[in-house]
Amino acid sequence: MLARTPHRTLTDQLAERFAERIRSRLLPAGSRLPSVRDCARQQGVSPHTVVAAYDQLLAQGLVEARRQRGFFVRDLTQNSLPGQYQQALAAPKKVAREEGAAALQPLPRGAHTHATALIRGMFHQGAGKPQPGSGVLPQQWLEEARFMPAALRKQIMTTVGATQALDIVSRTLLKAGDPVMVEEPGWSVEFARLDALGMRVLPVPRRADGPDLEVMARYCAVHAPRLYVSVSVLHNPTGHCLTPGHAHQVLQLAGQYGFHIVEDDTYSHIAPAHATRLSALDGLRRTIYVGGFAKILAPSWRVGYLAAPAELCERLLDTKLLSTLTTPSVLEQAMALCIDQGQLRRHAERMRLRLAQARARSVQLALEAGCRFAAEPAGLFGWVDVGVDTDVLAQRMLDEGYLLAPGALFHASRQPSTLMRINFSTTQDAAFWRVFARVRADMAPA
Repeated sequence: MLARTPHRTLTDQLAERFAERIRSRLLPAGSRLPSVRDCARQQGVSPHTVVAAYDQLLAQGLVEARRQRGFFVRDLTQNSLPGQYQQALAAPKKVAREEGAAALQPLPRGAHTHATALIRGMFHQGAGKPQPGSGVLPQQWLEEARFMPAALRKQIMTTVGATQALDIVSRTLLKAGDPVMVEEPGWSVEFARLDALGMRVLPVPRRADGPDLEVMARYCAVHAPRLYVSVSVLHNPTGHCLTPGHAHQVLQLAGQYGFHIVEDDTYSHIAPAHATRLSALDGLRRTIYVGGFAKILAPSWRVGYLAAPAELCERLLDTKLLSTLTTPSVLEQAMALCIDQGQLRRHAERMRLRLAQARARSVQLALEAGCRFAAEPAGLFGWVDVGVDTDVLAQRMLDEGYLLAPGALFHASRQPSTLMRINFSTTQDAAFWRVFARVRADMAPA
């Protein structure tokens, strides 16, 4: 809680707390600050103190006041006037529904400016506590494995992580304005990356067995998309795995309408044995397979790869050469040695066993805290329904030192959600769940 000191007023402390979160993108653009009354109650200060702190944030250009709506974080990357920014935010973002299926309209450009909040948060170690919103395995789990990362076979192109592989594919096969199908919920960084390249994002609902085939077919008929980006195995954030029957139908659509599929297999090292991959069924005819080692080794070890149809390889290589010339060959060769000697395989086996134990404990604690799993727990992440707006919950949990990954981050249009993604490896602490239960109960209507 805030405490008055001879040198710092409560107003200054509260303003600095919000300013730090805004500048570090932990409160992304468009986020609504708590109402004056709620903030005063949460922070144990008077409403006058909150009003004065919000006035400081207004003066710094970090927030803006909207009549009868409250205070909202401004987009610090935009140079537009507040009125123009307000008008842009007020533009319709709803995706109409037709007969229960997603609408066939691309999302407006600039709708994905919040992705960096989660990227920064993945490495945010607030007060030394394990962070439920993290996207990686805990550092202490990985310290035992001092690998030096991988050279792969000649027919596979190495990249600076899986993210660069995805970027190379996009820059090679697409041009600004091209429609691209993505899974929703899905990885917010992919939404933002495609948006930054000027692509039209077509969100496809992701089900337990795979993407919504009806929506995909209608997108194909109306927009003729050039690409479909998929996480077939241990989908982020739901943990779903593609079924063989569904995979066959997706490949049929790709053949019929002529689009390519990028299969991001980031979680392959912790995936179930014999999980269905589109690339394996297709034989790399219309699929491009992307993978990496950061998830199983360390977030900063950016060694990835892609495998593509033979006719695309030279074009993809040209794009790589124009962007980075090459990749760190010493690290790649060292990784190749680790693979050959079985060190990576043994490390992955240990991580799968440890993660299974962590998942069992985290699931038990989440259920005891009154949460409901919206998808069968699997892999690294759990997709949890907590019954309250998780954007608001995430703000309040920051005051307690915990970073959450609210469900809105995983939807292209960033709609309010009662879902959140938890990392099973960092949610085994009962202390977190006690704080979570208290904060959530405080949010619940009387």
